[in-house]
Amino acid sequence: MLFKICKHCIYHDRRPLLLSKRDRESKNKKKTTPCNIGDKPTSDVVVRLRTEESRDDRFYCHSHIIIEKSTYFAERLSDKWPTCQILDSRNCVEVYCQESDFDHHVTVLRLLYVAEISVSEAWNGVKNALGILQVAVKLGCPQIVCACVDYLEAMPWEEAEEDEILRIIPGLGSNVKPILARLHPVNPSTVRLIFLSAVHFATSSPPPSMNELKFSTQEQLEYMLTEDDDAPLLTADEEIKSQVGICVKSLLIRFYDLLEPLLCEPKEGLFELDELTMLKSILSDLAWACQILSKMETMKELVHSWVDASEKIVKAVKGEMLDLELLETRIKVVEVSAKVLEAIAYGSVILATAKRLHVVKVWLPFVRVTKSLVDDAISTNDEDNTVLKTDSELWQSIESAFVSMILALPSIDQAEILSEWLESEYIKYPDLTEAFEVWCYRSKVSKRRMASLRVLPGM
Repeated sequence: MLFKICKHCIYHDRRPLLLSKRDRESKNKKKTTPCNIGDKPTSDVVVRLRTEESRDDRFYCHSHIIIEKSTYFAERLSDKWPTCQILDSRNCVEVYCQESDFDHHVTVLRLLYVAEISVSEAWNGVKNALGILQVAVKLGCPQIVCACVDYLEAMPWEEAEEDEILRIIPGLGSNVKPILARLHPVNPSTVRLIFLSAVHFATSSPPPSMNELKFSTQEQLEYMLTEDDDAPLLTADEEIKSQVGICVKSLLIRFYDLLEPLLCEPKEGLFELDELTMLKSILSDLAWACQILSKMETMKELVHSWVDASEKIVKAVKGEMLDLELLETRIKVVEVSAKVLEAIAYGSVILATAKRLHVVKVWLPFVRVTKSLVDDAISTNDEDNTVLKTDSELWQSIESAFVSMILALPSIDQAEILSEWLESEYIKYPDLTEAFEVWCYRSKVSKRRMASLRVLPGM
């Protein structure tokens, strides 16, 4: 046998050797005798883990174990490999790795000695399991790879871990692809089924104990229809729009049913708390439904229904003796009305002039009184009532919608509304200054404009 000496090891040409009967019996005995990594007296292989940072650790191993469970070691210790190293009278296999992966290599070596790998043996979290998996793939350890895949498939992932999995797994081969099963795109029919089931629940007015679940469902439904960095998860076709419309119609019916007894009762005292609680819940659901309908461009039916019921709604929640509960209900009514007013003001839903004028005359007084009551309640209420402290954008959007709607009315109707506004004690809100300025300009130049078109009365 030919040897040559180097700093750490002796290299020799590997030749097939004829084993004696004693050697064969000794080798078979090693296979049946339990062995542990690092057991120097019984080891016949040294695995050297080396890094570019000059780290060089040696692990005393057993060839029959690492050959059986690792294709990398099986190849390095086979007769097909031209040369091998001898260290401490043992075959030596070098494995180079990054310093950051060193511990994962050590773990894989230890796992080669484990008959059945359990969670407690090694994984210690998703990030650690990913590191072990990469080493196991590199060293060709199918048993460890399989155990890693099972673990990562079963464990929950944090967002950062999910990104890391998406970065690493595709490059590790088809055997580990099942890990990505939870991230695969879902077929459209499944998305539709989930969406429709969620819509039915979100509009079913579940008991208050399920509010958190309802709010979460509503949030996800809105997200499914939102176009951001990614396309919407669902494109609403006619069937989807029809089903959502049916659910919203059912919600409106329940709302109107709750209004009926309130219309019949005298307004001398406070409303029943249960009635107001249910009203506020359904109004919140309707405000959310407006968001969904706007995304699907199907606000028409809700707008027409709300406009037709406007006087009844205002009468039901007006109340002469106002407490915080009733004021909160008024705010919820305003939130839904804001969506309706925006749809009308900006042309999403087209109404005849008479109906648009009716909407302004009913809702303008209600909104401005509600805003004044909210401001007074906030200034006098010692408690920090987050419900009363509504988003300033709500009031701004309503004000802008009223200005647009007023300016789209005939000039004589504009004059009537602006005259009433200028004489009102609530002139501060909504601020119709912009509408007033445009009306003044139009009125002043109207004769000249119309004369040029020859459409002045009497011409």
